[in-house]
Amino acid sequence: MVSTPVKKNWTVMVYLAGDNNLDGAGGVDLKEMKQVGSTSNINIVAQFDRQGAGLRTKRYFLKKGGSLDQDQVADLGETNTGDPKVLQDFITWGATTYPADHYLLVIWNHGAGWDDTNIYRVVNRTLKLDVTRKKAVAARARGGALGMVSSHQLRAISDRRFRRALFGTTVASAVRTRAIAFDDNAKDFLDNLEMKRLLASAKKALKQKIDILGMDACLMSMVEVGYQMRDSVSYTVGSEQVEPGDGWPYHTILAELAKKPTMSPSDLSKVIVKKYLASYSSAMPVTQSAFDLTRLNAVATAIDHFAQVLMSNLSIPVARAAMLSARNQVQSYEVPDYVDLVDFAKLLYAQTTVPTIKTACQNVMDAAKVGQFVVASGYKGSSMAGSNGVSIYFPTRKISPLYAKLDFVRNTKWDEFLRAYINATTRRPV
Repeated sequence: MVSTPVKKNWTVMVYLAGDNNLDGAGGVDLKEMKQVGSTSNINIVAQFDRQGAGLRTKRYFLKKGGSLDQDQVADLGETNTGDPKVLQDFITWGATTYPADHYLLVIWNHGAGWDDTNIYRVVNRTLKLDVTRKKAVAARARGGALGMVSSHQLRAISDRRFRRALFGTTVASAVRTRAIAFDDNAKDFLDNLEMKRLLASAKKALKQKIDILGMDACLMSMVEVGYQMRDSVSYTVGSEQVEPGDGWPYHTILAELAKKPTMSPSDLSKVIVKKYLASYSSAMPVTQSAFDLTRLNAVATAIDHFAQVLMSNLSIPVARAAMLSARNQVQSYEVPDYVDLVDFAKLLYAQTTVPTIKTACQNVMDAAKVGQFVVASGYKGSSMAGSNGVSIYFPTRKISPLYAKLDFVRNTKWDEFLRAYINATTRRPV
């Protein structure tokens, strides 16, 4: 007779997409997890897809000490970490085999790291395109090519903007839609539509929301990302800025959880932020923050009103000048089109004399401040001093065509403001 799994306080599920140049870092992080290991109150499980021929995807129930091989509980063979079903299967397996009151899901690296090899594979197999270099075929498609794309174009979508893309279809879409031409749009290429569907399916399988979605990845603490996940996740933890290669300090985070396994999702999200920041030197430009997604609708409402007020004042020269000045000074990140939401509101509040704009700025600051939507936030490094925990997309020249697909865009007028702002501030040919 099969025994019923014992339900614990927490199950931590770490999805390591290591079939790329971060393979070695995945091994280091697993060792960090094993410094603490599963206890009578917490389960720590991981799925690790390794880089290289013959290195298969394996699942682990991580214990303190011993070898990693001893913790292996399943060999899945070769998997595609860019397939949403692979991640969904891992979540379902983890929750079914190791049930708990609360679940922390960590998506490590947010994808396969879109180096040329991985992109060639997607383009060759999915799109049936030859890859050319210097007018010669560098990588030939299987089954007869339907066309070709240059290695130069692929390199344009394989830099930092695609290293954190989660799904292979993201790259395919970029090639099909020629989104590779949009140099100023990074996070938009994350396939948020698939992520929303995947998490909705996970919620149904778990019969509850995922308590915390941890994103050990770059540039993920955006209002648009949180909004996409709001119905299936209670809290998120991530970074406004790019993350250093060391990522999360799993050993210190899990040690705190092991000491107090009864901590709430809110408390654990704060611990992750605190331990992450403590693991880096004071000069390192890092950020980390946690969101309470149950408070996200209030933030979206404030931003929607903010957008409408700003649009109605764009035609007034002094108001427009204040917006331009605030946008020029605002805290931005590795991708310049991602700016800190609260910092922009603070700067604009200080520089405008229009009462309705001041009120709208204050409403945004109140809704997104620490203790409300932002549960915890911090930064290190003087270049990150304007960080308040949540960023937003604010291009100044053109808007990614993919942006319109997001729930946040459908339910607020922020994109309308962006279009109006760009139109009002762009120099026209004489």
